[in-house]
Amino acid sequence: MSSSMRVVELVRFGDPEVAFAARELPRPAPGPGQVLVRVMATSVNPLDLQTRRGDYRDQVALPAVIGNDVSGVVVETGPGADDFQPGDEVWYLAPMFAGQGTYAEFHVVDQALVARKPAGLSHVEAAGLVLVGMTVWEALVERAGVRPGERVLVHGGAGGVGSVAVQIASALEAEVITTARTRDHAFVTELGADTAIDFSAGDYVPQIRALGGAHVVLDTVGRDTLSRSPEVLADRGRVVSIVDTPEPQNLLAAWGVNATYHFVFVSPGRAKLEALGRLVDQGRLRPVIGAVLPLADVTKAHVLLEGGSIGEGRSRPRGKIAIAVHPLDQSTHGTESSGGKE
Repeated sequence: MSSSMRVVELVRFGDPEVAFAARELPRPAPGPGQVLVRVMATSVNPLDLQTRRGDYRDQVALPAVIGNDVSGVVVETGPGADDFQPGDEVWYLAPMFAGQGTYAEFHVVDQALVARKPAGLSHVEAAGLVLVGMTVWEALVERAGVRPGERVLVHGGAGGVGSVAVQIASALEAEVITTARTRDHAFVTELGADTAIDFSAGDYVPQIRALGGAHVVLDTVGRDTLSRSPEVLADRGRVVSIVDTPEPQNLLAAWGVNATYHFVFVSPGRAKLEALGRLVDQGRLRPVIGAVLPLADVTKAHVLLEGGSIGEGRSRPRGKIAIAVHPLDQSTHGTESSGGKE
């Protein structure tokens, strides 16, 4: 095995066209309790865009390898790392702003954060589910405590996070309402949504109130979602936001419905992955992969995620944008889609 590896480094903050450079770096070695993983696939998330723009420049020293999703194969274990053996297929979320990221051929991680990859997922699919799946699980299960029969409003149901949230809320036996463009209504219904509302065609609030209001609102889009959530909440409803709120919002209306607000910045860990894996094994959860690009095309992946075009009419797809780090695994088991953007 070579002592070096290919990576794509963030070399300057700014637009994707000037931010990245391909490099060769020494291949890392696992320490006590760690495993070395050959990264088969990773993916691009909004957190990556924010990091690239410089939103977290105080926490990122350039040059830096960013990225957090991993699906891969264990190639070496460190002292005391007895949970895994070389050849095991694994998936995990790399700690954020701590050490090397995942736009690389190899990655070292503490074994406590790693779980065995569900056999029914390709590496590309698994990488596309890690961060978004763990985020939704923490939001809906650990924070909001969704119960069977409750109404859950998922904003942006055709997006990377939203498409997973609709499936998980449905698996929790909730009544799922989602906002999505009309062209995506059939898509989100197939994922498990009971009601789809076109947020671009007018005010969504009256339609949700006519259904009896929402017990839980999952905010994946930002804008004025936090301040408008009390308008759609049932009494003692819960709002969970996974997006930054750079502009102050007036939440006084939340008092009138005894609302609880949660703000989620997901933490890595094996338990969430195992819970997601059980849903995958039961056939109740599947990532939506909208595009797969090679590691060399990280720049194009960022352009796509920001809503840009990379030629041949390709613009931001439904679901996740995955990076196939090794060409050995290009399959997505037929889930690749090229629908409209959310």
